[in-house]
Amino acid sequence: MFVPARSEPLRVHILIDSLTWGGAEMLLGDLAAGAPAAGIELSVAYLRDADGNPAAARLRESGVEPQLVPVHRMLEAAAVPRLRAHLARVRPDVLHTHLSLADVLGTASARTLRLPALSTVHLVAGEATGLPSDLAPRGRARARLAAVVRRRAGSRVICVSEAARSAYLGQGWDTPERVVTVHNGIARSGRPGAGAPVRSQLGLAPDELIVTTVTVLRRGKGHDLVVEAVRRLLPRFPKLRLVVLGDGPAREEIRRLAAPLGETVLFTGHRDDVMALLDATDVLAHPTEMDAFPTALLEASAARVPILATAVGGIPEIVSDGETGLLLSAPASADSVTEALGRMLGDEQLRRRLADRAYERFLERFTAERWAGRLVGVYEEVLVEASRRRLRRGRRSRQPS
Repeated sequence: MFVPARSEPLRVHILIDSLTWGGAEMLLGDLAAGAPAAGIELSVAYLRDADGNPAAARLRESGVEPQLVPVHRMLEAAAVPRLRAHLARVRPDVLHTHLSLADVLGTASARTLRLPALSTVHLVAGEATGLPSDLAPRGRARARLAAVVRRRAGSRVICVSEAARSAYLGQGWDTPERVVTVHNGIARSGRPGAGAPVRSQLGLAPDELIVTTVTVLRRGKGHDLVVEAVRRLLPRFPKLRLVVLGDGPAREEIRRLAAPLGETVLFTGHRDDVMALLDATDVLAHPTEMDAFPTALLEASAARVPILATAVGGIPEIVSDGETGLLLSAPASADSVTEALGRMLGDEQLRRRLADRAYERFLERFTAERWAGRLVGVYEEVLVEASRRRLRRGRRSRQPS
């Protein structure tokens, strides 16, 4: 589709459920950082306060002050009128929603203003992503409702990977021409030299081999496999340490699994200095059972850290096996993780080669500026379609009765 060049910034309004610790929420700060280079004037609103709104800090760093438009539940009678009034005040060119509450209420509100609306779907259950589809009845109903509203009132559905797009279409929720893939990007960059003080702070010696996991502590993310692989590899690599970054519902379970390894395993909880910690890392391990498009792999690529991950979901769209990292066949096992991790730890040249090529690919595809540029292409397409619809309506209204 031909898209004319714009002479003014594209006003994009983001609406999201909350600004908590989640991946979708935290990535908005990266988009805000990359938006100006792509000609986007970005504004952000959220529907609920949660956990002190930690994602707001990243937005403010890029000069975006998020607004709270309070909505307490999906079926709140005043929600759509309140959001409609908010959108009428902001007057964006495009509304872009994230997460189901914003998708339903924001898209419906935009429809009443004939404002083009797009929704990014971050997690899609299905064989292509490895994400389980066994939601509780209430969760299934909510997912179906969001899909119906996106299809009837929205202009596009954006999936974060081809795997997620395949899974979404496999549900029968929309048509292929309305569902597009836009890979995320990040504004973070490597911090060479920052790893040494981090090692000192965490009690890690300069000559120790550091394997790091960066993901929510939840079953299915592969922490058990990494712990077992480290246990098996310790006789071969006595200076091996495992750093587990993050928090989540399986925290205590993973701690119990790691307890026999004592100080070999270090739990850090949430940290804001992920890029500094990655500079202290020799290998990022991510043998997950499921993932749509993990940000941790983009961060590792930006930090020149070699990646060991499972070939599931959108991961092969980030990592090319043997070129920018090593991929394990899904489902990963303790044996496969041990073999591949041992290969990486024992070959410094391999680690360097994988990390350098991953960094090159990061610059080519996964910076925040690249991400924002990809989004602009989709925004412009829906604006052209909206303009054509207005012209058709105008012609019909002028026809004699």
